[in-house]
Amino acid sequence: MLKRFKHMLNTRLGFMFFLVFILWTKSVFAYYADFSLGLADPLQHFIAIINPIGFTIVLLSLTLYINRPKLSYTLMIILYFISTLLVYSNVLYFREFSNFISITTITGVFSVSKGLGGSAVQSMLPHDFLYWIDFVILLVLFITKFITLDSRPFRKLNAFATTSFGLMFFSLNLMLADCNRPQLISRTFDQTYTVKYLGLPAFTTLDAINTVQSNQVRSTATGTDIDPDLNYIQNHYASPDPEYFGKANRKNIIIIHLESFQQFLINLKINDQEVTPFLNSLYADNNTISFDNFFNQVGFGKTSDAETMLETGLFGTPTGSFFTHQEKTNTSQGAPAILKQKKGYTGAVFHGNVMSFYDRDTVYKNLGYDYFFDQSYFNKLDAPPMEFGLQDKLMLSQSAKYLEQLQQPFYTKFITVTNHYPFKLPDMDKEDFSGQGVTPSETVNDYFESAHYLDSSLKEFFDYLKTSGLYKNSMIVLYGDHYGISERRAAPLSQFIGHNPPEWNDFDNAQSQRVPFMIHMNGLKGGVKHEYGGEIDVLPTILHLAGVNTQNYTHVGTDLLSKNHKQIVAFRNGNFVTPQYTVLKNPFTVFDNKTGESIDLKQNPILMKKIINWTKQVNQQLQVSDDINNLNLLRFYTPAGFTPVDPSKYSYLNQVQQMIKIRDNLGSASTSMYSKNDDTSTTSLYNTDAPEVKDSGRDSIDNLYSVLPKK
Repeated sequence: MLKRFKHMLNTRLGFMFFLVFILWTKSVFAYYADFSLGLADPLQHFIAIINPIGFTIVLLSLTLYINRPKLSYTLMIILYFISTLLVYSNVLYFREFSNFISITTITGVFSVSKGLGGSAVQSMLPHDFLYWIDFVILLVLFITKFITLDSRPFRKLNAFATTSFGLMFFSLNLMLADCNRPQLISRTFDQTYTVKYLGLPAFTTLDAINTVQSNQVRSTATGTDIDPDLNYIQNHYASPDPEYFGKANRKNIIIIHLESFQQFLINLKINDQEVTPFLNSLYADNNTISFDNFFNQVGFGKTSDAETMLETGLFGTPTGSFFTHQEKTNTSQGAPAILKQKKGYTGAVFHGNVMSFYDRDTVYKNLGYDYFFDQSYFNKLDAPPMEFGLQDKLMLSQSAKYLEQLQQPFYTKFITVTNHYPFKLPDMDKEDFSGQGVTPSETVNDYFESAHYLDSSLKEFFDYLKTSGLYKNSMIVLYGDHYGISERRAAPLSQFIGHNPPEWNDFDNAQSQRVPFMIHMNGLKGGVKHEYGGEIDVLPTILHLAGVNTQNYTHVGTDLLSKNHKQIVAFRNGNFVTPQYTVLKNPFTVFDNKTGESIDLKQNPILMKKIINWTKQVNQQLQVSDDINNLNLLRFYTPAGFTPVDPSKYSYLNQVQQMIKIRDNLGSASTSMYSKNDDTSTTSLYNTDAPEVKDSGRDSIDNLYSVLPKK
């Protein structure tokens, strides 16, 4: 056996596959010992185990085409060393930042030294020698002549066969990954997703390709390229309504991001039970401005596109996610930075998923968020695992101990996740509500149940805001980020959207893109408004309510409360809706919104002219947004009174200590709810019926509702 092994090692192909095996072992070891990849099912584990193989074979097989043996072996070992260095560098980086090293970080000397310099030694663990011990073993094997160079020429045909085998293996890997996570490459959710499905080398390569493409496009831009876009924005600016401008001046702004929540759920009853009783009451409240013709406008970036529009007033990109492709490096003029500089707001995000998802840990710094409390800041208790993060009741209830420490006024965003596809609530989280059997689709029925859970979570949160005293000084904004039920599962929804044709059609799909948008605040003249608008219009609406004029900011949407708001809602694919018509591009069709019937424009030349004009407006709005994003044009334009964000000044490490230090330094000038409440926590006022909390015994749970250290 030993002789056979030695004979194999002394062939060039055998030595190459030996290196492939060792590198595969290191990679899989890193996946399970040092990375947190969120492997949720047997198929994901299988994909993670095989994903280093194909790419490594292709990479090392390139040296087989070299005729000179010494050079071939040398390059093979160099590539092997670089691959090992890539794995280990990511291990150290992940321990410090819970993320993987991007090409931007690798190529930036300062960033690399910052990320892997002083903290690298502190991040090392005893088992790290396993990543490098093989080099000592290889050296000994060469010195003792157990391995010798194979001086025989290696046939090009065999080299090609080896490369082809690697490509075939990688293709199998890619196929399995796409089965488990469709559109993995076109919709880059998270760096962790790419690594767990395709491996570190593939992630680095894809990141390099995206970075090069983005840099090539942006390198062609000059300072004057933004001038036409600024002219467009000035010409389409909608001045605020004096009745609402500044209505929420220096009020806390609480954004609640309703995951996958569609408008038809509002006031919907299932078996004589309201699906969302709390949101229904809020929707009709005298202190709430609600919109019943508000549409999501996301593209492939889904949730991240909704956040892009909310925070920047610009659309997501036509393909992929703007967060993962450009927002982490682009110059931004985000809502947190604007409100901080104009009105002294503290910015914070609360999210039950990991920081790295959609590269939020980098993007939020670029937007100017002071704090980001992700999954690591919350106690999971015995909650059954969910793919997209912690259950909403656990996340929202545990957020109270951080929320009360923020200096007011604050701009906060709560991203809910429980109402995310596939909408499967753990049995312990199901309440006395059942959507089962309502439609032939199990997915749709589960959707009703998860929406009901979300509604109950929000009621608990609002009750806390009221009892703690935060409510009276806050404006609360709720919006649905995108559709929950996809087009291919949507047929059972016909009865719930007010249109019931024999079959679900493109018109139904466009109309079902409505999502809720509510602005709630004491003293706000409420009512349900029927104006057409979308997520691109949220930021100027919020800023005007906060007393910040948006005229000089690069927002392509307009204030929904303005008398000059234009009611043409563009979708990311170029389709659009108006109060009277729904216009689809492929195939080109115009529907009457009242009847749902298509219109023959040949018989209506006046309408044809209007449609052509509206189409030009929609295309121009999307193009202006894409120009600004793709060319990073905001580096050439800074509004008067605004200072560009320096993301290096933000850190999401030791955030609790940061808040306490600020509070203590301010002393009696501290405006946090904790300080205003005589240095007494308000977390005991948060009442939740979350079974995970009940089952654990609230008083015995370490760090769940514990008061942060006092002065």
